[in-house]
Amino acid sequence: MAATTGTATPDAVAPPPRKTPLEHPTADSKPAPRPELTAEQTAKYEALLDKARNYTDIKCDEKKAAGKSGPVTESERAWLTRECLLRYLRATKWSSAEDASRRLLATLAWRREYGLEALTAEYISPEQETGKQIVVGFDREGRPCQYLNPGRQNTDASPRQIHHLFYMVERVVDVMPPGVESLSLLINFKPSKQRQNTSVPISTAREVLHILQNHYPERLGKALIINVPWIVQGFFKIITPFIDPVTRGKLKFNEDMRQYVPPEQLWSTDWNGDMDFEYDHEAYWPALNDMCRARREAKMARWRAAGGVVGESEDYLAGGTDVSVSGLRYEGEAVVPAAGADAEKANGNGKSESNGRADANGSGNGVDVVREKMEAATLSGDNAATEHEVTASAA
Repeated sequence: MAATTGTATPDAVAPPPRKTPLEHPTADSKPAPRPELTAEQTAKYEALLDKARNYTDIKCDEKKAAGKSGPVTESERAWLTRECLLRYLRATKWSSAEDASRRLLATLAWRREYGLEALTAEYISPEQETGKQIVVGFDREGRPCQYLNPGRQNTDASPRQIHHLFYMVERVVDVMPPGVESLSLLINFKPSKQRQNTSVPISTAREVLHILQNHYPERLGKALIINVPWIVQGFFKIITPFIDPVTRGKLKFNEDMRQYVPPEQLWSTDWNGDMDFEYDHEAYWPALNDMCRARREAKMARWRAAGGVVGESEDYLAGGTDVSVSGLRYEGEAVVPAAGADAEKANGNGKSESNGRADANGSGNGVDVVREKMEAATLSGDNAATEHEVTASAA
């Protein structure tokens, strides 16, 4: 009888490193609940909403951006969401609708002057080739993680370096899940062998801080910072007076970052995470931009379908609820009156004809239908995969 020949079981082959962005947070990552508005805050929100709905023209600094003043565009109206207005009210410490409105108009002018919407992936690509900035993964509150790797610096100081930063911040905003308004910034100051001098001029740092604080208010959730050398510690001491006290409280230095980001979505390199990620520009860059483009298009389609109102809900736009602030339910590219909402026809500005006023959250029937829907929604199921392929599907 012939002897049977045994076959050795091959060792398990490790999966290849990830090279594309993650689409969703983990199932147990939950956004922090939003606080309810007081009666005084409600009144200020309504006053600001009325002002924003009546914006007709954006006035730019003609010395900086000749010819860019003009009527409010569709994309600018879509940018003026309910949550956007509330962020500017919080940034002004709820002082008045007038103060928040001035800041909103200043940001709209800055976005035009800066040419933010005109920045293209092709223009930014040379800055991104080494992966010195990466958007991948989400923290425990569902906030997208934006990694900054100064040691991978590959270009000399130029305006495009700053353009690169804010282009990536805009992409972070694109991938924010429903209920999430801020990001986690993860900065690794570990130097590279190729380039040791990664210092940032103080003037550049102040410009970046000015833009972040004035034109991206309430967007920083956490700043997680590791491998901080003494010279960088001195740098932070210099810029600390220019940082808002609330922002300073969000900075975390050389801690165990697994307490803030789930290990499976935390980069293994230097961060002690379990996510094996390798930056490959040819794979990552088109995947990120395709995903973000698809999500922007999906949001704009939902915004238009619900009447294109100023003060629309970001949760509705991101797909966290199918009920708009006007009480309309999104069904594909069409909308119908939501069950339980006023059956009367919306008049196109987010207010029901039955009362002519929106409540504090923009709803036309005095009920925050978006908040009610979000309280029942989670980041689980179809919206919580960690290993989905990047597709052109809506967020």
